[in-house]
Amino acid sequence: MYRMAVMAFSIGDTKLNKDRCIKLALVHDMAECVVGDIAPADNISKNEKHRREEEAMKHLTGLLSEDVQKEIYELWEEYEYQSSPEAKLVKELDQFEMILQAYEYEDLEKKPGRLQEFFDSTKGRFHHPEVVQLVKSLNEERNSQMSAAGSSSEGSLPQAIQS
Repeated sequence: MYRMAVMAFSIGDTKLNKDRCIKLALVHDMAECVVGDIAPADNISKNEKHRREEEAMKHLTGLLSEDVQKEIYELWEEYEYQSSPEAKLVKELDQFEMILQAYEYEDLEKKPGRLQEFFDSTKGRFHHPEVVQLVKSLNEERNSQMSAAGSSSEGSLPQAIQS
């Protein structure tokens, strides 16, 4: 959440409310501290995931003053329902942060390309020009490392992400 907030802070798009983007980045995953990071592999339906996270958010925000409670819960809903351009940007930053983290794990383990499924899962999900550029830069660095490691088969590299 912190890295996403910093990324949101650095976005230059003047059509977006940067402060709102930062707030969305900070609250978007709050429920995970109660319910955990529910992934598709957990075989929990989207409705059930949403129900659990909504319950967690109501509990967490219920511990706060009424005005803060309302603001945080509404920000979380805005992100959940992707109801604003800011929420859509933050969703793209969340996806980018996921593949950035996968890249960092690959680099740490010295196994370029090992976490390709994370990159594949974001294919076609990036639309904001600044995020597309971040993804392009990451792909170039990753493909360079994969090439240097000789991890391509028959001389071709998989395309990490299509924007």
